[in-house]
Amino acid sequence: MNPTEQFELTRLAPIHLFGVDASFTNAAAFMLLAALGVVALMMLATAPRALVPGRGQALAEALYEFVASTVRSTAGAEGMRFFPFVFTLFAFLLIANLIGLVPYTFSVTSQIVVTFAFAAFVISTVVLYGFWRHGFRFLKLFLPSGVPAPVLLILAPIEIISFLSRPVSLSVRLFANMLAGHITLQVFGGFVLVLTGGGIWAILAPIPLFATVAMFALELLVACLQAFVFAVLTCVYLNDAIHPGH
Repeated sequence: MNPTEQFELTRLAPIHLFGVDASFTNAAAFMLLAALGVVALMMLATAPRALVPGRGQALAEALYEFVASTVRSTAGAEGMRFFPFVFTLFAFLLIANLIGLVPYTFSVTSQIVVTFAFAAFVISTVVLYGFWRHGFRFLKLFLPSGVPAPVLLILAPIEIISFLSRPVSLSVRLFANMLAGHITLQVFGGFVLVLTGGGIWAILAPIPLFATVAMFALELLVACLQAFVFAVLTCVYLNDAIHPGH
């Protein structure tokens, strides 16, 4: 089986509007599933509102406090106004990554167009809030104070290029990790099927089987870690919009 076959987009409901292909695809279906998963998790887990929380409520409260502490430590108290945005982003990516690990599902975060759309939205939010909050003083982000003018002529273009590369690095990091992990899992799983097909090589089948189990455990860690990294970097970039002179 082709390892990249699992990433192919398929039209579930062909839709064409004014000459534009707006079909409902498997990617859209699993993004919708991930969004509903976040809503269901938070609503069902917090519905009891018990003084002594059960496991579901404890999980929801732990996620809430985990993201809140991340926002506070990275973007400060003023950054908490972005907490709903960061929490939604983190929860969606986490659920989407975990859904992608289930056999015969679709990993939406292994699509560069999806991860780049999230990254572009984050950077757009940073730029718009920065100019709304500080006006043209937001440009201090590219002109550090106390730097001699000759050095500034070199440093300013570097800072601008670094800022413009943020959506690329943010999107590629998530996309590449999820893509590589899923391909590796499929390759090792293919080895198991080939070796168990019969013959003397069947005695070697446990080796790729154990490797597949180990890789799946690693991918589970990566799925959680990449959602966290995306959220932390979002907070770092938002901090630049809140405190552009620092």
